[in-house]
Amino acid sequence: MKASIAAVEKRTVIGWDIGGAHLKVARADGGRITLARTIRASMWLGLDQVRAALQELGPLVDRSAINVFTMTGELSDGFPSRDEGIRQLLDFIETEFGVDGSLIYAGRAGFSDIAGARPLGPDIASANWHATAALTAERVGEGLFVDMGSTTTDILALAGGKLASSGYSDAERLLTGELVYTGFTRSALIGIAERVPVRGAMTPLMNEYFANTADISRIMGILDEHDDHYPTADRREKTVSGSIGRLARMIGRDSSDLEDEEWTDIASWFSEHQLRMIHDAAFRVLASARTERSAPVVGAGIGRPQIRRLAERLNRPFIDFGSLIPATQEARDDASKAGPAAAVALLGLSHIAQTANKR
Repeated sequence: MKASIAAVEKRTVIGWDIGGAHLKVARADGGRITLARTIRASMWLGLDQVRAALQELGPLVDRSAINVFTMTGELSDGFPSRDEGIRQLLDFIETEFGVDGSLIYAGRAGFSDIAGARPLGPDIASANWHATAALTAERVGEGLFVDMGSTTTDILALAGGKLASSGYSDAERLLTGELVYTGFTRSALIGIAERVPVRGAMTPLMNEYFANTADISRIMGILDEHDDHYPTADRREKTVSGSIGRLARMIGRDSSDLEDEEWTDIASWFSEHQLRMIHDAAFRVLASARTERSAPVVGAGIGRPQIRRLAERLNRPFIDFGSLIPATQEARDDASKAGPAAAVALLGLSHIAQTANKR
């Protein structure tokens, strides 16, 4: 076994997470993540957007390496159905990367080549959360895994070194609290609350996409601007004053109507309200799994500032996903942001080694 692992680790393994809004990639050399990136790829505008993202990644696209894929992009409204989305994405992978050296992560069904993956649509669909959580379970044994991205938040219980999830599909996980449709940058504020306190009065919000959670995080000073890949709602500047203007529009005002401190308070209220949504879901997941109270919260994704606050609310230690995996120090933060890509690269490496050992 050791000999097989050593031989496999000499190869480059690249993990890919093909999402509906972003393409995430993580490169493993010598058995550890050395580079990770997240890049904009608007799947709803067509697969040409993903091709353009591949071109932008340049040297990171290595078709001679072992390439391992997971996906959520099949849910994009650029496809008429999820099944059709999976079919087209598998075709895309085969065209761009070839059959040899390409592996598909099918979650509970494990890994498959492209041909074997085609009948596994329900297992492949939106299984990126499964990869990151399963790898985390191997590393920590027991705890709560939370990955907050730009649009969604995954919340999974871990027990006995394995996933202890109740649902699998998106529809099932929405019901169990394991999938919360709120994220750190792309979520519309109207999806978080209907009213917001303004000078003591609960004020209804405009039912418009005037501002998003990136604006809230920017006003609060907790946003890494490199994580906000999309234009603002009004396509104006990504500055604190610009975000305040967009937030003001949500309550029918101009930024000059209130003091800057008041706008910061309103932004903080939205952030708190979002955290309550995630906290409520985490309570449900933990109540179902009944993990040890001292077990950690492991956080991944660009929304780790919120996950740290969640861990404090739950009185549990916080562990960054990037600190759990073999990675260079320079790559850890980006690997945590692109968690599913890093996870399928490392899980794929282990799968290949195990397969070689059986021969």
